[in-house]
Amino acid sequence: MNTISTTGLSTAAVVAIACNILVALLILVLILILCKACKVPSSQEGVPVLTLENARQRNEQRCLLTA
Repeated sequence: MNTISTTGLSTAAVVAIACNILVALLILVLILILCKACKVPSSQEGVPVLTLENARQRNEQRCLLTA
């Protein structure tokens, strides 16, 4: 007589669990990479923002240097 154990997991179930754990780890690594790549600087002073006023000042400085 063949007896089937009801307490153990089948091979397919173990493989499925292992694959799901692997996918979860890869998603976690992807989230960490995205968080590092999209990190916004905390201080806005260090962020170079080109505004119209800055562009005018640079043009005036260029004119003074060439004159």
